[in-house]
Amino acid sequence: MTDFSSQEPTAAVLQWVSSQRAAGFDSLALYKSLRDSGWDHDMACRLVDLQPAQAPEQASAQEQPAEPAVPWPQGAGQRVQLDAGDRPVQALAVMREPNIVVLANLLSEEECDALVAAARPRLSRSLTVSVKTGGEEENVDRTSQGMFFARGESDTIARIEARLAHLLNWPMENGEGLQILRYGPGAEYKPHYDYFDPKEPGTPSILARGGQRVATVVIYLNEPEAGGGTVFPDVQFECMPRKGHAVFFNYSQPHPDSRSLHGGSPVISGEKWIATKWLRAHRFD
Repeated sequence: MTDFSSQEPTAAVLQWVSSQRAAGFDSLALYKSLRDSGWDHDMACRLVDLQPAQAPEQASAQEQPAEPAVPWPQGAGQRVQLDAGDRPVQALAVMREPNIVVLANLLSEEECDALVAAARPRLSRSLTVSVKTGGEEENVDRTSQGMFFARGESDTIARIEARLAHLLNWPMENGEGLQILRYGPGAEYKPHYDYFDPKEPGTPSILARGGQRVATVVIYLNEPEAGGGTVFPDVQFECMPRKGHAVFFNYSQPHPDSRSLHGGSPVISGEKWIATKWLRAHRFD
């Protein structure tokens, strides 16, 4: 595990604090972003000029309602049929360490087709979040086309988001907008982590919008002729695409110990369409 208590702030981190103050964020908001990205209590207070007693190091059990640490499909590992609110979903496979669930019939064929049709005219070269700057950038490891829907943008998207919130026992407002990706022949996304690296200077500004990512849902909107599986190299596991099915995984810590390394295998023939939903620890705005 990374020991943030001994980590000294870089010039980039100090610059980030200064720029966030200029943007109007107060010390407590900056403290929270730093704590979410892995800085310890005392160092976070020092960076934002707070006395340790002024910041909430740890809320008591009486102040905080009990809630799950990370999203999880309710009943997965205990029964096949899961309650997704408006639609029954099946847990076909469950793995622990890392936490992975293969879900069947998460979306109907009509919902898959509707997402593809709505996304197709809005596709562009896929970007990734830059943890160096907090912005976006092209990544040579990701050779797909993609776009984002705004949360609740259409009736179809709102229905899918409500379904995921019910199934995973996680607030809709903690989810990023649904991303649609298209992979043509030879396209892939090399193994990577979805959480934001706490050691990178751009991470605090990313986390200011909703905290860390804590779980991912990859939904298959079609079936490529060959290739295109979702691979987890740490455990030598690969989930092959089936229309309307999905693979869910969570990660309770932003660290390789989560064993959440994953990637999209190259498409050998045909094309692959997926919808990705990332879930944050807090409300995402």
